[in-house]
Amino acid sequence: MTDATVIDGKAFALGLRQRVAAGAAELKAETGVVPGLAVVLVGDDPASWIYVRNKGNAATTAGMRSFDHRFGADTDQATLLSLIDRLNRDPLIHGILVQLPLPAHIDAEAVIEAIDPAKDVDGFHPINVGRLGIGLPLLAPCTPLGCLMLLRHYAGSLAGRKALVLGRSNIVGRPMAQLLLGADCTVTIAHSRTRDLIETCREADILVAAVGRPEMIRGDWIKPGAVVIDVGINRIAGAEPGKTRLVGDVHYAEAAQVAAAVTPVPGGVGPMTIACLLLNTLAAACRGAGLPPPPEARP
Repeated sequence: MTDATVIDGKAFALGLRQRVAAGAAELKAETGVVPGLAVVLVGDDPASWIYVRNKGNAATTAGMRSFDHRFGADTDQATLLSLIDRLNRDPLIHGILVQLPLPAHIDAEAVIEAIDPAKDVDGFHPINVGRLGIGLPLLAPCTPLGCLMLLRHYAGSLAGRKALVLGRSNIVGRPMAQLLLGADCTVTIAHSRTRDLIETCREADILVAAVGRPEMIRGDWIKPGAVVIDVGINRIAGAEPGKTRLVGDVHYAEAAQVAAAVTPVPGGVGPMTIACLLLNTLAAACRGAGLPPPPEARP
């Protein structure tokens, strides 16, 4: 079999961000509303600081207002909850994102539940999780939504296909399965206790890997002609001493010899997460103005 089609998440995300920017400009022209995104960071993790900065820059580039709130690692939970309450009531804020993980002394579930579900652009609030479960999503989690968009673009109709989600986290695995069900796939969720895991993978027309184990899925695990979405981002030792490189949960070189299409790492799913965050912010702003959200935000 020839090499698989490379699913270019970077290019797709760029196009999505351009469409979001056009939607934000149209919303402003029609109603005067400028979508506003508030990002909250607690702690001093360098990677999180960079990620938050990138989200803010992306929002500004898309014609949105960006509000950053940064706190030290010793910030107490009451202070954080007080801020969220203010953001919930602020008409300039349409999306609230609290960067995870939070310090151990803060109850992350309590913080997520404090966010207004209509402003929960991460899609983690129990109400949004429940709505997704019954097929009526308000705001879908960004990474799974981005995966679904890539699948529809590169694989066409998903109806009737056997889809395997490898991983059962609340952030990716479970909501990904719900979105695939909504797309009329026949869905299986596999995890560390799944029996005959390799054979289960080989049956899948669509394989979404989100386990956090570098290059775990080998080429001979993959059904010929399957579409593979690799959500994993793992840093491993590079070829040169002291150097590192990023790999996914899928052994890309092997998968590319078997699959019909596969996402690279980096450059696959990663860019879609921020693009979908902007899409959710625009959707929230549209709903707040009494207008329907963009079609792409309604999986």
